[in-house]
Amino acid sequence: MNSEDGTFERVSHGGLQAGVLPAIVGFYFAFRLFIMLLSVRVLGTDPRTGTGLNIAADFLVLLLAVFCSPAESRYPIRQMAQPPSVRWALFFLAFSGCSLFWSSTASPATATAYWCAMAADVAIVVLLLRARPVAGVAESLMKGYVCGACLVAIIAWLMPAQSDLRLGDDELLGANQIGYLCGFAFFFAQYLLRRSKTRNVAPALLLAVTLLRTLSKTTIAAFLISQGFLLMRDKSIRRRSKLLAVLVTAAAIAGSSSLLTSYYGIYAGAGNQPETLSGRIGIWAYMLSEAAQQPWIGHGFDSVWKVAPPFGPDQFEAAHAHNELLQQFYAYGLIGVCMFAGIYFTLFRQMRRLAAGPLRVFLIAFLVFILVRGTADTERFDLSLPLWAIVIISLLIEQARVAQREAPGILAVHPSPLAMIPRNLPAVDGGSTQ
Repeated sequence: MNSEDGTFERVSHGGLQAGVLPAIVGFYFAFRLFIMLLSVRVLGTDPRTGTGLNIAADFLVLLLAVFCSPAESRYPIRQMAQPPSVRWALFFLAFSGCSLFWSSTASPATATAYWCAMAADVAIVVLLLRARPVAGVAESLMKGYVCGACLVAIIAWLMPAQSDLRLGDDELLGANQIGYLCGFAFFFAQYLLRRSKTRNVAPALLLAVTLLRTLSKTTIAAFLISQGFLLMRDKSIRRRSKLLAVLVTAAAIAGSSSLLTSYYGIYAGAGNQPETLSGRIGIWAYMLSEAAQQPWIGHGFDSVWKVAPPFGPDQFEAAHAHNELLQQFYAYGLIGVCMFAGIYFTLFRQMRRLAAGPLRVFLIAFLVFILVRGTADTERFDLSLPLWAIVIISLLIEQARVAQREAPGILAVHPSPLAMIPRNLPAVDGGSTQ
């Protein structure tokens, strides 16, 4: 940004030095989902050690970002925090840290380590952004994230399926986690496809097929709803491309019909699962009841795992409330509800302020995916849209708004049937992708 008038500079995407570190960070953000599993299954450690390795890796990446960060700051943190959604995200981080003083967590030391790891993620992204072009950092990080997610997808395909036929590990890594990673990375792949002059759709296809194979019901529903919204609202996509996208989706579902039938047989035979949404109604009822006991500031950070009693005949131990809004209410009370509303509402307002067009539709579709998934699943510590991602997306939106004001007439469209978004949208750094 220009330090005098607060406007975004037009900058190139940088070369090797500017792009390699963000790509490494993005790869790590995606691949760390498998670190504990690999530690336990390959190295033979116990899960606690695997968790320690995961947290230690966070701090190692933070140290790497510190040592590789130039002394000069081209984007001061004060200006980086100007968008309301970024300020809300920082407030969420600060309040969740303060909640450690009253948290009912099973292990205060472990909870503190997890919070520090979450804070490290934000610090890593801030360090990358303060010294490098925002657009270049974002795209490099997304590329690394997509590569990491694709590697996770490949490993998941090679692993033995769980007892219910889904991808993952029965004890250490659920199919829902893999599915959400793939869906989240798919949107990054879409964003990169519209900015790229090459049409490498293989990563997006791998991620979409892996998401379907995980049989993660909530994430698949969120994915279909959000992509359907994008197809209906993005007028730049040709009718033929929309039809092709629908046919490809239908063919993928039809090709998985035998697997879906077998899975439903297992699912329907597991007690009253269909009637209780995989037991979530019982979890929601308990969390709501407990949240009402401390409605103002909640139970604190990491106050569900090993604290809430096991649920159902299979004694399922919940790590979170399986609903993002309820999770924030349980953990941080009404302040958590305000933080939830503040973050997502300010993000939506930022998106709405963009000029009408494919970029705005795409970002709103991404937000729809996050929110729909959050109705029946969420994260143990972070928001469904991680704090580090909120920072990057907010700043990209601000740059896009500046670019659109300076060059309002460059919305050329060359849509891809697989990306479902046009390639030649205005570059978020103020330049053109041509």
